[in-house]
Amino acid sequence: MNTKTYPGSPYPLGATWNEEGVNFALFADNATGVDLCLFNTPQDTKESVTIKIKERSHHVWHVFLPDAKPGQLYGYRVHGPYTPEEGHRYNPSKLLIDPYAKAIAGTIAWNDALFGYEIGNPDEDLSQSTLDSAPFLPKCVVINDQFDWEGDKPPKIPYHRSVIYEAHVKGFTMMHPDIPENIRGTYAGLSHPVTINYLKSLGITAIELMPVHHFVSDRHLREKGLSNYWGYNTIGFFAPDARYASSGVTGEQVTEFKNMVKEMHKAGIEVILDVVYNHTAEGNHMGPTLSFRGIDNAAYYRLMEDKRYYNDYTGTGNTLNANLPNVLRLMMDSLRYWILNMHVDGFRFDLAATLARELHEVDRLSAFFDIIHQDPVISQVKLIAEPWDIGEGGYQVGKFPPGWAEWNGKYRDCMRDFWRGAESMLGEFGLRITGSPDLYAGDYRRPTASINFITAHDGFTLHDLVSYNEKHNEANGEDNKDGESHNRSWNCGVEGDTDDAAILALRKQQKKNLLTTLFLSQGVPMLLAGDEMGRTQKGNNNAYCQDNEISWINWAQTDEELLTFTRKLIELRRSHPVFCRRRWFQGQRIKGTGVEDITWFLPDASEMTEEHWNNDFAKSLGIFLSGLGIHWVGPKGERITDDNFYVIFNAHHEPLEYKLPPAKYSKCWTVILDTSNGVEESNEQLEAGSTVTAKGRSVIVLHCPVAAKPH
Repeated sequence: MNTKTYPGSPYPLGATWNEEGVNFALFADNATGVDLCLFNTPQDTKESVTIKIKERSHHVWHVFLPDAKPGQLYGYRVHGPYTPEEGHRYNPSKLLIDPYAKAIAGTIAWNDALFGYEIGNPDEDLSQSTLDSAPFLPKCVVINDQFDWEGDKPPKIPYHRSVIYEAHVKGFTMMHPDIPENIRGTYAGLSHPVTINYLKSLGITAIELMPVHHFVSDRHLREKGLSNYWGYNTIGFFAPDARYASSGVTGEQVTEFKNMVKEMHKAGIEVILDVVYNHTAEGNHMGPTLSFRGIDNAAYYRLMEDKRYYNDYTGTGNTLNANLPNVLRLMMDSLRYWILNMHVDGFRFDLAATLARELHEVDRLSAFFDIIHQDPVISQVKLIAEPWDIGEGGYQVGKFPPGWAEWNGKYRDCMRDFWRGAESMLGEFGLRITGSPDLYAGDYRRPTASINFITAHDGFTLHDLVSYNEKHNEANGEDNKDGESHNRSWNCGVEGDTDDAAILALRKQQKKNLLTTLFLSQGVPMLLAGDEMGRTQKGNNNAYCQDNEISWINWAQTDEELLTFTRKLIELRRSHPVFCRRRWFQGQRIKGTGVEDITWFLPDASEMTEEHWNNDFAKSLGIFLSGLGIHWVGPKGERITDDNFYVIFNAHHEPLEYKLPPAKYSKCWTVILDTSNGVEESNEQLEAGSTVTAKGRSVIVLHCPVAAKPH
């Protein structure tokens, strides 16, 4: 078959359609030849047309097809040396996914042909396979990028007003009885009015989606009847995963994703993507050849001195080399595409410390961060780092540049320890609840640099955190040793399910304690989807491979009392700027009042001293927050003020009598929340200096109106 071709252009990379045809451009620096392979259907086992690309500009191979249209399926075969010991793994018998593909039609069908070497050969990856992988590799899709956004604009919610909700596209709606069955577990299900209304009623401002970039489910998992449910195994950094589309896989997934974002924005909800730019799904030297490895292995990955092997700072077998210009360009082009074309509002970067590595050391001023900082598009959205990787020196909490927020693992650990009764200093609790100034109060950063969380996708759910001491990952084929040291959990006396009413009551109280601490802490709270309704994974603390009811939210088992409590907590935070400050506490007296913006008390109403902060046995304190000590102005320059609050944290197992602060702080108080008995409002006014009883393991929030104004 003869196909008309023009030279085309080296830019933009990928397959780009205009009214005149499609331009194909592929970076392959060390290649000696590139074939563009066209297919008629996703099921085709052999290309219908093979075009040898002749034009090459600046390491980019390119061709223009005037007769091609959106929906065209394609892939590449790339020629060059197969010399793994020199870092090259070219093998033209392997069809390859375009790194810039905007859509991928389906998923991998695992077969030995997907590997560049002969499976079972004693020379392992030094051997070369001649099996054709085309029947088993999903095809790339040319898309029509036109879409009616209906004037969509990003909500642009400031960090200090944000409440982030971490969710999985499939797991969130897969078991929802009010979502039409044909769209459960999809982008369409996520944007259904039932879902949108739930998110609005909860009060969250942003949904942070676990990976939606097209990913690969590992062969060893598939052979066990499992799958890579979480999706941290990317193969397509521009393509929304086809598994979450209800409308089709030949470009329809792109439109469905855009519709989801548009509906979220209409509801005032931002969309943040969890992205995995630190590695790809091709694994180590014994992994498959799916895309980057076969296109230009040496120009994409961090290779060891013996170039046959890969540096692995991610635990997945390989690490993308963010120090190379073409890899940086790929990452930046991908980020800009999701912002400009897909209208997302920010990113959470998985193992972000990996992206900061210059050679082997983590360097906070690496090229990756320099480029993002100066980019006029990327620098304007929310940028959130998971500030660690598995390499030496990879724990980098508090060391990312201005403009970045970070998952605060120290906050998580401190609050878990505090409420489970572990030996820990009150001083650290004080730092964490005030935004972690020890980590972030430099380089012009603010409390909102801290993304506070108690639980996330990786680890126990909130319910399991108070119900299990050990992990229970039998379904993963794992043992259950060493659970407690990692989880910092406490089962309240019995492992797992129980009918003991006292233990069940204590667990519910502990969940309320942890949620209350989260939403009343300075910084940005992140809630794991389902924690507000008591979701359990039955003690599985690593459900990455469980695409089933272990991971999916069971809406039929919603704890309505806990859900109502969480909604009121979020509303309390959103209504009162004293709990979501833009700036640090100054610890200075407020003019005309004789009190400070924050004051710390012992149960007898005396102020805490340095000695008290350093006691590892102390488990209780009171915090006065002044509504007149906020120290910032609103968008029109107006002064921001709020009411006064007094919050008592008692992590002791026994009740404590708390004397309220002197009248100069507030003359009277009203209890608006008590985690021990569910009290959320009270008409009883308590005089300054009077006594309240904080029951064992409880939080009490007291309120005094001063000059409440919207913020």
